[in-house]
Parts: sequence; structure tokens; C-alpha cells
Amino acid sequence: MLRTGGGRRLITVGFSAHVAAPCTRVWLALADPSQLAAWHPGLRPGEGAERWPDEGATLCWRARLHGIPIEVRETSVEVVEWERLHVRLELGLFRCDATYTIAPLDDGPSRTRVGLQVQAANEVPVVGGTLDRFGVRRVATEVAAARLTALREACEARGPTPGSPAR
Repeated sequence: MLRTGGGRRLITVGFSAHVAAPCTRVWLALADPSQLAAWHPGLRPGEGAERWPDEGATLCWRARLHGIPIEVRETSVEVVEWERLHVRLELGLFRCDATYTIAPLDDGPSRTRVGLQVQAANEVPVVGGTLDRFGVRRVATEVAAARLTALREACEARGPTPGSPAR
């Protein structure tokens, strides 16, 4: 769980999507660093990448947030293989927890429900001030929507049949 200190409140946003791909493909898109690179442009291996998604492993890459180049660090916090991945994201000064959940849909083995919940402190320090709860909610919503959309598009794109992750 994200630590906020000082009794500050958290902002939580959640989304889900139905993905026209099996659970194994969705999990590998989250768990295999080479597949992460396909839906995270600019990904570069970071400390712990060879252990991803083991708890405590970290990946780093460069991204743009509102046109500003930033470094993104993603550290796995909790892993339940094939079902759940909880990561801590650091996007510049913005910190949040993101939890992905994966479950098969009843209408066939090649359809998956993916949930994504993003949680952040309701106030974030920025250069010269703070980002208030409305700004934090907007950024958390943008992060969650962009990640879930990119994940769905990558999983639905044609590719090799998924196997078990190389570990």
C-alpha cells in the first residue's frame, strides 16, 4: 500500500477492460520485460529487470508526461502469478501504486477481464508548490487509462502464441 505519511488521504481510480486475448497473453505482457517494451515505448532495462516481476524487482524507462521527459521506475510489490500484479510507479515526482488483476471471461478462453486500480496521495509536491487532489485525480486517471489501453492493444495485436514466462 502506498505510504503517505502524516495521515494524508489517498485518491483511488479504477478501470477495467475486456481484452480479446487469453489470460496467459495478458500476464506475459505484464511479466515479460521484452513484452513490456512493446507497449511501453522507450523502455530500457533497469536494476532487477532480469528478475521481473519478482517482488522488489525494478524496471526503468523514459517517458513523457504532459510533454515533459521523465524517468519512470516501476517496482513490483506483490505478485500472484497469472492473476495479480501490484507495482509502485514513480513518474518524476508523481508516485502511485498500480494493481492489475487478470481473470478469464465466461464467454470463452480467449477473452480476459483486466482490472487496473491506481492509488496516489491526494497531494503531490511539484516544483514551486503542490498538485492538489483534482490534479492528482486527473494524472492518476490519465496514467490508468493510458496503461490499460496500451496493454489491451498490445495483447490484442497478432503475435506468437504465449507460453510460460522465461524466468
